[in-house]
Amino acid sequence: MIALSLAEIATIVGGQTHDIPDPSALVTGSVVHDSRAVQQGSLFVAFAGERVDGHDYAAGAVAAGAVAVLAARPVGVPAIVVDDVQTALGALARTVVERLGATVVALTGSAGKTSTKDLIAQVLSSKAPTVWTPGSLNNEIGLPLTALTATGDTRFLVLEMGARGIGHIRYLTSLTPPRIGLVLNVGSAHIGEFGGKEQIAQAKGEMVEALPAADAGGIAVLNADDPLVRAMSARTTARVVFFGESNEAGEADVRAENVRLTDTGQPAFRLHTPSGCSDVTLRLYGEHHVSNALAAAAVAHELGLSASEIAQALSAAGTLSRWRMEVTERPDGVTVVNDAYNANPESMRAALRALAAMGEARRAKGGRTWAVLGAMAELGDEALAEHDAVGRLAVRLNVSRLVAVGEREAAWLRAGAYNEGSWGEESVHVSDARAAVDLLRSELRPGDVVLVKASRSVGLERVATALLEADGGSGRAGLGEGEVVAG
Repeated sequence: MIALSLAEIATIVGGQTHDIPDPSALVTGSVVHDSRAVQQGSLFVAFAGERVDGHDYAAGAVAAGAVAVLAARPVGVPAIVVDDVQTALGALARTVVERLGATVVALTGSAGKTSTKDLIAQVLSSKAPTVWTPGSLNNEIGLPLTALTATGDTRFLVLEMGARGIGHIRYLTSLTPPRIGLVLNVGSAHIGEFGGKEQIAQAKGEMVEALPAADAGGIAVLNADDPLVRAMSARTTARVVFFGESNEAGEADVRAENVRLTDTGQPAFRLHTPSGCSDVTLRLYGEHHVSNALAAAAVAHELGLSASEIAQALSAAGTLSRWRMEVTERPDGVTVVNDAYNANPESMRAALRALAAMGEARRAKGGRTWAVLGAMAELGDEALAEHDAVGRLAVRLNVSRLVAVGEREAAWLRAGAYNEGSWGEESVHVSDARAAVDLLRSELRPGDVVLVKASRSVGLERVATALLEADGGSGRAGLGEGEVVAG
């Protein structure tokens, strides 16, 4: 964070200082809400959660080097006390972003946010100092904490924004107002909470409503291939830039031609921008990343990068966030694809298509494809139909083996595959991650490709972890009983 005195911070957040001997003392380090992450010069933010109260760790944070604590009550060590810690954190982030003058790029969408954010970050950081959201810390706490990691030399701030209801994006954009706003797609993620795609579109469109007008530099980057996103152009006064892969509407300013997959399942295409063309071969897996790459290219083009610079950076970009199409080949020739961070119908279909592409070149040599799938959460009344459809798609894509893990939703996955014609041992339903690992250990052979994917709450990353142990997965690591995984 840029250096600020405790007195300045108290003024910004409307707080009262307590037990602070020197209000001119500077916060020069990070702003953190985990006492284990405290560094010399940090500001520790004490949140009172359901199970853990950060105020109980205030003294330890100061002892570890924090200058003070942002708290809801006096804690016996230097503190700035406010009525609401979350509101105060947001106010601090907004002020810091305003003082920095960095270009804020914000993005949202039902699927692909984190992968696209990682691509944008890598492309822009090839040009100038860039700060971006780590992982999926895209909510009312993670977003301001990310913004506060920016320093005086930061030129670009790339922020992922998530939503679970109307008004969430509006609130997040009020904390870190973007100059460039990107909407990737409107899908089925959290449809059970929103109530329908129209409501999801209403929420995601708050991104473009928050942008400055075109004459003030505002730019809305929209997916021309998604009708609900394309229609958001009517909700903004910013200049609109379209990207698209199929470009059915003929509106895409940034597009791809000659899209194909390499033998390893990695996309390649000819990138077209308003200022030129260049060839791209991604290091990521799955054709769905073409749209993500085009979104990143559209943002980068608007920030002054040439087509060749964008193509070079995209071709060099890797996966920055865990458990998102992480591809690892074991010494015995089995390939494990860990895509277990989260799942919705769109991302599940994309992952299955990537698995099928990766297995195509191996099939002639006896390699098989395995889809180890679990529940997709928060689908409401659409849950049964969507799980059934995923099971059917696995059969249509000629996936060799489907392993449905869990209870009700897994049964729906298995039923969809069975009804599509997957009988015998082609598809199986197992109770939990341990049973899935036991099955895989007994049956995997060199050349097989295993995809592991489910919603975060299922915790299927434990399957991938167990399969990737140094001995090829003969132990029990990662399969502890009673493990609780946040959704």
